[in-house]
Amino acid sequence: MVSARTRDEDRLLVVAPPEGRAGALDPARYDDAFDVTAVATAADALDHLESHAVDCLLTGQSLPGVESTGLVLLEAVREHRPDLPVVLSPTDGDESLASEAVAAGVTEYVSRDAAADDPIEDCRAAVERALSTGRERRRRRERAQRFDAIFEDPETYSWVLEPDGTVRRASEPALEAIGAAASDVRGRPVQELPWWQGTANGSAAIRDAIERAASGEIAHRELTPVRANGAGTTEGDGGSPRETADPRDQTFEVTVRPVRDESGGVVSLLARATDVTERVRLERELRESEELHRVTLNNMTDTVLITDDDGEFTYVCPNVHFIFGYSDDEIRELGTIDELLGSDLFDREELEAASVLTNLECTATDRAGREHTLLVNVREVSIQGGTTLYSCRDITKRKRREEALTALHRTARELLYAETDREIADIVVEDATDVLDCEASAAYLFDTDESVLRPAAAAPGMERLHGPVRDHRATNDSIPGRVFVDGESRFFADVHDAPSLSSPGTDLRSAAYIPLGDHGVFVVGSAESDAFDDVSRELTDLLAATAEAALDRVEREGTLRERDRELERQNRQLTRLNGINEIIRDLDQALVRAETRDEIERAVCDRLTAADRFSFAWIGTVDAGRDRLESRAHGGAAEGREYLDSVSLSLADATEPAVRTATDRDVTVVPNVANGLRDEAWRSAALACEYQSAVSVPLSYDEFTYGVLTVYADRPEAFDDMIRAVLAELGETIASAIAAVERKRALVSGASTRLEFEVTDDTFVFARLARRSDAVLSFDGSVRQDEDGASVFVTVDGAPPAAVATAAEDLVTVERARVISSDGLGIGDDESIADGSDADADLGGAVLLHLSRPALALRLADHGVLLRGIEATPSTARVVVDVPRPVDARESADILSTVFADVDLRSKRTVERTTPRDLDAKLRDRLTDRQLEVVQFAYYGGYFESPRENSGEDVAAALDISPAAFYRHVRTAQRKLFEVVFDEIGLPANAAPGVE
Repeated sequence: MVSARTRDEDRLLVVAPPEGRAGALDPARYDDAFDVTAVATAADALDHLESHAVDCLLTGQSLPGVESTGLVLLEAVREHRPDLPVVLSPTDGDESLASEAVAAGVTEYVSRDAAADDPIEDCRAAVERALSTGRERRRRRERAQRFDAIFEDPETYSWVLEPDGTVRRASEPALEAIGAAASDVRGRPVQELPWWQGTANGSAAIRDAIERAASGEIAHRELTPVRANGAGTTEGDGGSPRETADPRDQTFEVTVRPVRDESGGVVSLLARATDVTERVRLERELRESEELHRVTLNNMTDTVLITDDDGEFTYVCPNVHFIFGYSDDEIRELGTIDELLGSDLFDREELEAASVLTNLECTATDRAGREHTLLVNVREVSIQGGTTLYSCRDITKRKRREEALTALHRTARELLYAETDREIADIVVEDATDVLDCEASAAYLFDTDESVLRPAAAAPGMERLHGPVRDHRATNDSIPGRVFVDGESRFFADVHDAPSLSSPGTDLRSAAYIPLGDHGVFVVGSAESDAFDDVSRELTDLLAATAEAALDRVEREGTLRERDRELERQNRQLTRLNGINEIIRDLDQALVRAETRDEIERAVCDRLTAADRFSFAWIGTVDAGRDRLESRAHGGAAEGREYLDSVSLSLADATEPAVRTATDRDVTVVPNVANGLRDEAWRSAALACEYQSAVSVPLSYDEFTYGVLTVYADRPEAFDDMIRAVLAELGETIASAIAAVERKRALVSGASTRLEFEVTDDTFVFARLARRSDAVLSFDGSVRQDEDGASVFVTVDGAPPAAVATAAEDLVTVERARVISSDGLGIGDDESIADGSDADADLGGAVLLHLSRPALALRLADHGVLLRGIEATPSTARVVVDVPRPVDARESADILSTVFADVDLRSKRTVERTTPRDLDAKLRDRLTDRQLEVVQFAYYGGYFESPRENSGEDVAAALDISPAAFYRHVRTAQRKLFEVVFDEIGLPANAAPGVE
């Protein structure tokens, strides 16, 4: 029975009859560990051993047959197979049987008596030990055989020596050389034996070699025998003979090696002497063949080979290994030149005709399996049996460079059409295999937003050898980051030697990291170490430079495209701006020509919807009940009116853009009406009228609102930032125009509404002055403007005017204050008033205040409202205004609310003007600012009182002008005043009453 296990397992032969195959002799017990074969008799076992290889024999003591036992089988096996491991396992062995078995050479003896703990395991362990013993015996025997084969080499003389150099054993060739027996040399110093008697200083050289070997070194010596008759000697200095080597005699190279035990100590020496006479002869022949070498060198480029007519080598250049990797002998063993360069290198007849063939290109494979491209010159020669000389030049690098440059040129053409950085990265990585002959490549691009090198492309070889490529920070923490920051290429013979290697588990060995300028890093690698020679480095740099140039081009083109887009955007913006400017010019002309508010509002709506500028525009104001918007004017298609009728304009439902703007007084923009269609009802109505975007702006001027302007367009996103800003400014312009026409109408109106307000705002300048000076201040509404602000004359009652002037100087809104008059004092007595003298006797007068901020009268006048007077007491202030009939009195009250934080309307009545025109306005038109200032100063200074409180000289001195100039200004002002009065009553100023 032969086991089906593999032949790699130890082969076990089990000898036991079928009825005895139980327990330790059961073959199945060993089938899991050995290649088991079972036989029944000793004869079968011997027959099997003759025809099959067996590593161990397991047998019992009792075997079938007459006088057939395991012990007898053991003795028979030892006659033919003395080293075969044999395990004897008797059922009931005794000491006598064990002794006989040991004497017969049993390897292991295992008794299977009942006392054994586990006879099967004991037997398995015995088989293992026997196999181990057999292996060790075979190993020692093989070592001994190898040593004997080397030791008894007929070409070498060998000796085993004691550490002191005495001979322990000598090889047969060594004994034959001196005609001695082993007993003749055993125990004698080797340097004193006849082997070295005919050599120059042979004994000393051998002794020195033995001493060095005994100290643990390997010693080499070369000994050349000399002729006994002195033919090998030359005369030295003084005529004494000097021994010299005869080249025709044999030369030996002696090597003495130490032999160590397990502890490392030198226990013996092995000396060998090799006949190198042939080598010496060849060297001599080489020196004699100078002519051959000269001819060879004259025709040699890299490697020279010479063959005979059959192509067999007659000469091999010593540097042949540089190209082919073979030694001289290995080249010769190839047989013929055809095995090296191929049989179709050239035409023999062509060579015979030309005698020389040059620049023949062929491909040859070196010893390592690498292909080389060779450029071969072949010529006919006749040198020592050689007829054909081959001069081989390795142009592999040049060829590879040419092919790579061709591939690089193709890559450059592809890069010319690349439009993105990633497309460039894909092309470079894909072509890197053809250009650089490296299986792994990748390209990183620099993310300027996050300062990270991100992988843009990677070859399958990179994924296979390195794994997925990942991001790298642009720092020195990784090789790509360091190369990008430094801007210098890095080539690694073994990338694992790099301290900043970010992936130690990579299978890459050789690697190159090339910066791509400010764009990223290009990486190529190989699983072989030191794969980048000079050509590979040059090509890698060229490919990276080509990629960098392409990336620069794409960046420039991207910049140009972006610039073109920006110019196109600016052109569109300019076109829109021109359209908007056209709208503004059109509106400005309409606003200038408009005489009423209705004309302004209609013109605005019509101009905005003219020429399909916008679909619909309307202006609305809050009605008197303040609960909804009412349309005052609209322009555009008829659908707009239907839209206004269909949507809710109630202020309580502030969703429609116009209502929202009227509520919060801020610009409202709806980029796309369709967004949130179901959330707000007005959007459905707008879409039904094909309104897809809208904007609403307040018509506000000086914090006063005249309504809202709302515009709708038939496309989404029609109102960009520029249009929004223009419409917002347009709202202010429209409000200003409305205020102007309202103001104009107020000037020509014959009736007005007089409103009286009580102001308790602490910030009111007149209230603060009255409280600080504990006086009653009155102001008639007359204001004189100048470049720095406005000047007003204030009447003081109940306190010295100087106290008011002093208090006014502490207010930021008052630039300066000046006392004009004081009861009982003239203008020239300012100093006495200022220092407080007679203050209690002089309560009352006038003060000139120069205000830095716009006066209340001016702000009211901008909206057609006339300030008629202000009276401020320490506890409260009263403001009286006249609102012409065309101006909304309620809106005018709102103006006061925006000026003061706390104001209450106390009375409201209608007043009629006595003349159809405004005398004050006409007088202001006719008087210069200086004339008005002089006459006001004279009036409030008591010049026109009788008797005069101040003379003309006093007033002139206060105004810092000459008296003549004062009188001239006063007379001019009087004359112009009379002209206005006489014009109003219809009497010519230059005609006396009753005179025709």
